Amino acid sequence: MRTLTPAFFAPLVLAGLAGLAGLVGLVGATAACGGGQDLPPAGELISQARQLDLNGQQEPAIELFRQALDQDPGSFDGHYGLARALDLAGDYEEARRHFATAIELAPDGAREQALRMMGIAWTFVDDADQAAGYFREVFDRREAAGNLPGAADVANELGRVYLELGRLDDAGEWYRTGYDTAARDDDRPAWQVDLADLRWAHAQARIAARRGLADEAAEQAAVVRALLDKGGNEDQEIQYPYLLGYVAFYLEDYPEAVTQLRNASEDDPFILLLLAEASEALGNEADAREYFRRVLESNSHAVNNAFARPVAREKIR
Repeated sequence: MRTLTPAFFAPLVLAGLAGLAGLVGLVGATAACGGGQDLPPAGELISQARQLDLNGQQEPAIELFRQALDQDPGSFDGHYGLARALDLAGDYEEARRHFATAIELAPDGAREQALRMMGIAWTFVDDADQAAGYFREVFDRREAAGNLPGAADVANELGRVYLELGRLDDAGEWYRTGYDTAARDDDRPAWQVDLADLRWAHAQARIAARRGLADEAAEQAAVVRALLDKGGNEDQEIQYPYLLGYVAFYLEDYPEAVTQLRNASEDDPFILLLLAEASEALGNEADAREYFRRVLESNSHAVNNAFARPVAREKIR
């Protein structure tokens, strides 16, 4: 059973729905004309395609990205956007081809993001080894540049990938790498020190739960609670019910998992997938199907959705 680990960042804010009907009409009209004639410039097509993609309309977005690339085959934004939309549509192999092209075309300021997205693309198909190569390259680049907080973030991201793909020893190693890398920043304020400690305890609790070690998971969860009670990281409070729900889920206490997870962020596809699978385990098929459906409403290209979306797609066919 594939399940997930929450990310410690703000959720993606999606663009509004205004004007999408007109954009969809544009796709149909240009397709009917055979493409090529009287099309907006490539940059405008890419902008329209991004809007569609963020609002869950991957198929018309893909069509517009393709039209843009017909006009400008060397567009980084075109290949990057098309790859993202293809992953969300479930066309994983073609998505990786376009991410590879985007990496080749990426300007200096965008290369790390393109590399991370390729790592996430491999996560969509559960290939930890391939994903790890891209995350490690970003880690190495950030470490070499002295960006220790950024390097720590991507180490933790790789730890999550390993954890949810069942590579528990590798997960522990990379979570520890993230913790140790953050600690090398001597100028951290106290709240950032506490945040790093919180993330490390949170990770250890989840790993312990995956190993079936209830006492160790509870001990680490108590560390998380104590750090939250100190104050200074109030925005992380939402992570605590997630942690309790995650631990309960892997210790097969599904009623407690559902209770706790309903107090966590139900906008996160991680949380929704766990709720769906816990509901299935309890025989609540209608609730499970609704949670799986809600997973598919997320249009982020992040590790949490890389785990959740393929599972939900299979369930809601």
